[in-house]
Amino acid sequence: MSQEFLSAVFGWMAVLNVAVLMFTTLMMLLLQDQIADIHGRIFQMERPHVKRAYFRYLANYKVLTLIFCIVPWLALQLA
Repeated sequence: MSQEFLSAVFGWMAVLNVAVLMFTTLMMLLLQDQIADIHGRIFQMERPHVKRAYFRYLANYKVLTLIFCIVPWLALQLA
C-alpha cells in the first residue's frame, strides 16, 4: 500500500467519523428529551443518568476518532 492510498483512506475515515459525530451531537441537542425518555425506558435508567451516558458516548467517540483517524492521517501528511 502506498502512502497516498493510506492517506486517502484515513482522510475519508476521519471525514465520515466526524460527520457521524456531528450528526449524533446535533440530534442529541435537538431531540434530547425525546431520546432520553426512549432510552431511559429501554435501559431502565433515569434521565440524568441517560444524559450522562450521552456525554460519555460523545466524549469517547471524539477521542477515538482523534486517535485512530485524524492523528494517523496527520502523520501521513507530515511524512
